[in-house]
Amino acid sequence: MLRKITLILLVLFATQAGASEPAKVHEHQLENGLKVLVQVDSRSPIVVQQVWYKVGSSYETGGITGISHVLEHMMFKGTERFKAGEFSEIIARNGGRENAFTGRDYTAYFQTVAKDRLPLVMEMEADRMQGLKLDEQEFVKEIEVVIEERRSRTDDKPRSKLFEQFSATAFLTDPKRNPVIGWRADLEALTLNDLQAWYQKWYAPNNATLVVVGDVDPQTVFQLAKKYYGPLKPMPVGQLKPRPEISQNGPRRLRLKIEAKLPYLLMGVKVPTVFDAVEPWEPYALSVLAAVLDGGESARFADRLVRDQQIANQAGAGYDMFDRGTGLFLFDGTPASGQTVKAVEEALLEQIALVQKEGVGEAELEKVKTNVVASDVYERDSVFYQAMKLGRLETVGLSYNTLDDYIDKIRSVTAEQVQAVAKKYFLDEKLTVAVLEPLGTHSHEEQGK
Repeated sequence: MLRKITLILLVLFATQAGASEPAKVHEHQLENGLKVLVQVDSRSPIVVQQVWYKVGSSYETGGITGISHVLEHMMFKGTERFKAGEFSEIIARNGGRENAFTGRDYTAYFQTVAKDRLPLVMEMEADRMQGLKLDEQEFVKEIEVVIEERRSRTDDKPRSKLFEQFSATAFLTDPKRNPVIGWRADLEALTLNDLQAWYQKWYAPNNATLVVVGDVDPQTVFQLAKKYYGPLKPMPVGQLKPRPEISQNGPRRLRLKIEAKLPYLLMGVKVPTVFDAVEPWEPYALSVLAAVLDGGESARFADRLVRDQQIANQAGAGYDMFDRGTGLFLFDGTPASGQTVKAVEEALLEQIALVQKEGVGEAELEKVKTNVVASDVYERDSVFYQAMKLGRLETVGLSYNTLDDYIDKIRSVTAEQVQAVAKKYFLDEKLTVAVLEPLGTHSHEEQGK
């Protein structure tokens, strides 16, 4: 109840105070092609710097999967000016936090520091944009670190392993079928020369976006960016050839039998995103549909499948409208005691069928949209996530201006549109189903007999 009241108050406050409107973004482009985005948030004397490169696992081809993530690790291993690990040591001594992350469509590096330390982090980040020193001994050690990371995060985690194989089944030609961390055989075959070539191909100011959010003056940030990043030379960057996914004309299924504590179901259908939607309202309707099914304890999956029917211990739905290219609308669930994976699958599909047949009531729709808007307002309370949204949108090929009317577009979604996307995309022949079956148990077909 407290959570519900808090969400409502957040939305009321945002509407009355104007906080639901995105803060102004100040934009500037350096002569070398580096785009600089600045957003002012003066509530505390801190600043976040993020540098986003347009390269990630979807840029990789067979034989070098995982190379973007490995290069992310190596970016902390020193330049001509700073020895391995010194970058992180300096940030820590100055009371800051820093790290990096790799996704399908981007690699990003960030620091959160006191606002008077912004020149320091700019100087160091600019230094490694083109001054990275790749060392063979450091590379050999870091490959082992990444392989161990893959083992601990994927190979030894049944659900993560299932998701990896699910992606490789759902996508046959789209590079989204490859894991961000890479396939182990590719990691073991990577060379320092591969890494050097990847660095030279993608790491350039004209293939990057600098995002600064916090207690700053935009013109001062632009001057600092010119000072530290301006001297870097633009470089020829790689060009991606299109690798569109082939049409799916029938359901795809896989079963993974490994040691696990509980059975688990993962399903999905391919859907458009803001990046490639022919009908621009569809991604927003799909986002609202995801919230109808799994937008909190009062959403349909939790209310009906977990508490009422007690078919599942957990049931969820998810959709990312800002993916580059074709996206996935995902469902998952874990059977309750005495239930089967087959029962969970049927129950999830039944809830989709109800939306297709009966739609969504206006009262339910308004409640769901209120929660979606509240979540967006809450995220804007974080300086880091403000920067994340700006950087990600720019890097995947969408303007940060996409944020300007996000709330209005969510609020404008109709019950008819939610029903329409459910009917259009949630078809049996477009479904991919993955089942995690713990060793020593029978298949869900056998359990269902």
